[in-house]
Amino acid sequence: MSTSMNGPLRVGIGGPVGSGKTALMDLLCKSMREHYDIAAITNDIYTKWDAEFLVRSGSLTPDRIAGVETGGCPHTAIREDASMNLAAVADMRMKFPDLDLVLIESGGDNLAATFSPELADLTIYVIDVAAGDKIPSKGGPGITRSDLLVINKIDLAPHVGASLEKMDTDAKRMRGERPFVMTNLKRNQGLDRIISFIEAKGGSGARLRLPRVARPADGTWHPGMILYGGRQERRPGEGVSPA
Repeated sequence: MSTSMNGPLRVGIGGPVGSGKTALMDLLCKSMREHYDIAAITNDIYTKWDAEFLVRSGSLTPDRIAGVETGGCPHTAIREDASMNLAAVADMRMKFPDLDLVLIESGGDNLAATFSPELADLTIYVIDVAAGDKIPSKGGPGITRSDLLVINKIDLAPHVGASLEKMDTDAKRMRGERPFVMTNLKRNQGLDRIISFIEAKGGSGARLRLPRVARPADGTWHPGMILYGGRQERRPGEGVSPA
């Protein structure tokens, strides 16, 4: 296995504290590690808690997981001054020259946080239903400009009085043609669509070699579903916007 000329695909995963970023990192690593050469980098202000969680969970071998202590505003470490994260990526590439994919989790942030294009080729922004159904309508770069918006914890909607229909409508309005997916990562619901999005976008840049991940026998999804699934099936809590 060898890397492409452009190096590994770097996917930035951002979102508020508690939205499910680390859970998504864990699931992506475990779901894709048999098919791709992966490393994971997390960001925390004063600890390496998220990296330690991934190690304890067995997401990847410990040498493939790095924790960056930003020592200050987590937004700066992924945007204005991404030098610590860029160094962590470079270190992983030196240790694992055949890397296909590097997942980079930001520290807990607000709706204004974005990844520097020098650090991330693809950005995923995670919000959760428990924070209220008004979140998509608030906008901000994470909501409007991320490559994929993940609306997580849809199972909590009836318990917090949130309307998935409102979140669906507002996400469409705020994002235009940019895709989004509703998930319950606790039960892996919607995870396959996130993986297919990464594969489709990564494959288009010749960074991930496709096809390599086995598809479910029932044919319920494919690499393009995240882009076109909304035109095939639209059920609140399971749909995606067309790209």
